[in-house]
Amino acid sequence: MERQFPKNVRQIGNVSDEPKIYMEDYVDTYLNQLRMKAIDSPIAALLTGEIVEQEGQAVVYISGALQIEAVEVAGTEIRMDEEIWKRTQEERETHFPEQEAVGWCMIETGHPMGLNQGVGELHKKLFEKENTVFVWRDALETDEIFYACKYGELMQMGGHYIYYERNPTMQSYMIRTRKENGVTPSELVEDRAAKNFRSTVRNKKNYREQRQSSRFSYAMSVSLVVVVLAIGISTMNNVDKMRSVQKSLDMLSMSIGKTEETNGTVKEAENNKEDKQNQKNKTEEKTVDNKADSKGTENRKKTENEQQKTEQSTATGKQAQEDYYTVQRGDTLDKISLKLYGTANHVEAICKMNGLTDGNLIYIGQKLLLP
Repeated sequence: MERQFPKNVRQIGNVSDEPKIYMEDYVDTYLNQLRMKAIDSPIAALLTGEIVEQEGQAVVYISGALQIEAVEVAGTEIRMDEEIWKRTQEERETHFPEQEAVGWCMIETGHPMGLNQGVGELHKKLFEKENTVFVWRDALETDEIFYACKYGELMQMGGHYIYYERNPTMQSYMIRTRKENGVTPSELVEDRAAKNFRSTVRNKKNYREQRQSSRFSYAMSVSLVVVVLAIGISTMNNVDKMRSVQKSLDMLSMSIGKTEETNGTVKEAENNKEDKQNQKNKTEEKTVDNKADSKGTENRKKTENEQQKTEQSTATGKQAQEDYYTVQRGDTLDKISLKLYGTANHVEAICKMNGLTDGNLIYIGQKLLLP
């Protein structure tokens, strides 16, 4: 069966060039994680996937990536030991056995223009197939450039796609290597998207409460208007009936006033009765508390503290057993953090773990790596 183009994609740049390049979201996240390690020295990664032809176009799917142990940059020359390249290929066969090497990525500080010659020579040495890809990323900025091998030369591409689909192979590899990449929840800030969402919810709640307080009066007003229209139309030309309508309206207004007054009186009486009962209960509780043994109070506090510690330990244990979380309908990063950790302070760590720059870009069924 011929492979179909991904439906859930995000376009970056101008994608009119060929080959069409599709990078899976987990691969993009993994390369972003390597940026922190590449600040001091350049890091290279092997890109895996497949190169196919769809609808008469060459298409490159990048669905896996793994770090190459060591790459040396000397001036405009890039060196990679043959033994290291051999071990990298063996690692690809171990972790991505059904994928082929479709290119490589280099992460460093600076700009690749000075390394064009060295990159081109190394690419020809490692990859002989047409349409293989080279990706350059800046370790300090979000800049990146995609190249494709066409007619024996690396040519810069105008853009590419990020696509989203199930990728358990890459996800498993990231879980195994996340400690090496320094992915920890050490720097936590509140997710702005989640904060704005909570603010919107609060505003809507306040608005509903304000509307609810005037709902009864609004309903009575509508009923009164309907009565006036119904009677007024049928008695428009009859003076006597118009007087009867006026009398009916006066009686209806008086009845509404009495009803509201009665409701207010009953409510006030109920409130007074409730206040007296609360005061009586407080008096009785105070008497009982004065007679209670102080030792019993200390035992109760101790029991409550132990129970709270047990619940916190249980929640922490449950969180530690899970390596990733599947997004459900109605989930936000804030809800996920509260559900798994009991606090919203892990939202930024989840974003960092999954390479999310916008907390709203999560979808149902997406598997999020957990810090």
